[in-house]
Amino acid sequence: MKDFLRRRVLHNFGIKLLSLALAVGLWLAVTRDPVAEVAVEVPIEFRNIPENLEISTESVPRAEIRVRGPQRIVRRLQPADIYYEIELSGMKPGERTFDLPAQQVHRPRELEVVQVIPSQVHLTFDTRLTRQVPVRPRVFGIFTEGYQIGHIEAQPATITISGPSKRVEAVEAAITDPVDASGTMDHATFVRHAYVSDPLVQVMDPNPVRVTVIMEKAPAGTGVR
Repeated sequence: MKDFLRRRVLHNFGIKLLSLALAVGLWLAVTRDPVAEVAVEVPIEFRNIPENLEISTESVPRAEIRVRGPQRIVRRLQPADIYYEIELSGMKPGERTFDLPAQQVHRPRELEVVQVIPSQVHLTFDTRLTRQVPVRPRVFGIFTEGYQIGHIEAQPATITISGPSKRVEAVEAAITDPVDASGTMDHATFVRHAYVSDPLVQVMDPNPVRVTVIMEKAPAGTGVR
């Protein structure tokens, strides 16, 4: 019996004792780690958007995701650790409501999703349209008496814009940043960028516009335009 105990219990006793100590220490570390809960606001990401489709909803809501788990994990959370994806493959123009179930939240596996706010998002989709629109310079100034603006030229005269079809069709022209031509008596050229006020319509030409202001004689008393 003593030989049996010696072989089974005392054999590699030091290694067995160390293993037991490590196991107990790990158990204590896990059981003593308090649970924490935090709310994280994240953008909703879209995956596999069809090539010729645009999201025409002006303001895509963000999701507030409440997660719970070991405090040591919660404290180390980075913005990229939690995100929400919506699959858009096969999507067509029109309106669509998406549920936001907790099961689709991407997060560290040690964390539990408590709540997703909002629980749904409603989006509108449209086909992409690209077209050219004229450039409309915005020119103002105080000029020498006897002179007034005779002609304004923009180079290029048109720029390309792209975005949801209905919004692109509603754009009449791209507007330049303000041009103060005060004091010009013959002609002067200014460099400005052109923009479209609709946030969902993109200006495809990144280069600035050259605005040339050409003056002409005016009736006496004319000095501001």
